[in-house]
Amino acid sequence: MPVDPAAGVTVLVVDDEPHIGRIIRTRLEQAGFTVHLAEHGAEALSTLESTPAVALVVLDLMLPGMSGTEILRVLRGDTRWRPLPCIVLTAAGQDAQLREVESLGVSEIMTKPFSPRRLLERVRAHTGTTLPEPASTELSSPPVRP
Repeated sequence: MPVDPAAGVTVLVVDDEPHIGRIIRTRLEQAGFTVHLAEHGAEALSTLESTPAVALVVLDLMLPGMSGTEILRVLRGDTRWRPLPCIVLTAAGQDAQLREVESLGVSEIMTKPFSPRRLLERVRAHTGTTLPEPASTELSSPPVRP
């Protein structure tokens, strides 16, 4: 059986709602990712400092203390984390904040509620861990000669 391309790829999930963090963690771990959870900005930045192999951040914008936008400013202002892909999770109706987030260079914005399956697809796309298409099981017939 081939090794899943997500094996060994680390994702940091930053969300202050524990049940959402658990849902995301479960879905990503089932797919083979290593997942670190953080509930606030200081914890997220500490995790990034201590875990240099983080390949992607899933970031809620509405956090206590340091907001997701403030975390993005820190990430984009630090050469170590500037290229780090970030998928932002947000509630609808935050247009001004979304424009600012887009200007900071996020990889993708997903509106809550979101589909865990769709989030997994986007995490795979942004980490280069998409699964190969299954080989065709159809038998091909030889070309017909005139």
